[in-house]
Amino acid sequence: MHGERLQVGGGIGRRIGGGGGRPASGEGSVLQVLTPRELEVFSVLPDGEGNRELARRLGIAERTVKAHLTSITRKLGLRSRVEAALLSAEWSDDLRPDPKDLDRP
Repeated sequence: MHGERLQVGGGIGRRIGGGGGRPASGEGSVLQVLTPRELEVFSVLPDGEGNRELARRLGIAERTVKAHLTSITRKLGLRSRVEAALLSAEWSDDLRPDPKDLDRP
């Protein structure tokens, strides 16, 4: 297994128009199926925090974090939180807000 690439979520490649494991730009982007709050939860998964810590960090209830994680894994065709965290880490550049957007009122 050393040196092999983990293949996650059998449905992801199909939804984003091919392989590669990267979100497609434009309308077909798999990230567009997530709500803004789900994207926020998805983007902090690689930090390795548990649900309780994520809930405190995001200012939401722990069970809300669990609900978002369930929804994220379902929408992205993933089998586990671990797959979601790995995918989130791989897509971290796409999940960061555009600095130009931060300057807007």
